[in-house]
Amino acid sequence: MLSPFKGQTGFKRVLNAAGYSLDGLMAAFKGEAAFRQLVLLNVLLIPLSFLLDVSRGERALLITVCLLALIVELLNSAVEAAIDRISLDLHPLSKNAKDMGSAAQFVALSIIAVVWAVVLLG
Repeated sequence: MLSPFKGQTGFKRVLNAAGYSLDGLMAAFKGEAAFRQLVLLNVLLIPLSFLLDVSRGERALLITVCLLALIVELLNSAVEAAIDRISLDLHPLSKNAKDMGSAAQFVALSIIAVVWAVVLLG
C-alpha cells in the first residue's frame, strides 16, 4: 500500500522533510530531558573545541562525536515513543528495546569521553 505522504517530489519534498526534521528536533527538545542535556553538552564542548590547540581533523572529530550522541538520543527517543505508542504494558521485548536504546546512548557518550581524552592527552 502506498503512503499518501510519499507523493511529493523535488523541492517541495525537501521543504516537507526539513519541516518534519525541525518538528522532530522541537519534540525532542521539549519532551526529552536527556536530549536537552546533550544539547547543553554540545553547547559547551563544540565552542571549546575551537579554543583548543588541535588540528582541523582533530577538531572535526571532537565535534562529530558530540553530534553523534545527539543522533543516538533522537533514535533512542524515537524507539521509546514507538514502544510506548504500541503499549504501556510491561513486556520483556519492550524492556529489551528500551534498554538497547539506552545502551546505544551509553556507547555514544563513552565514545565522546574516549575521543576527547585521546585528542587532549594523546
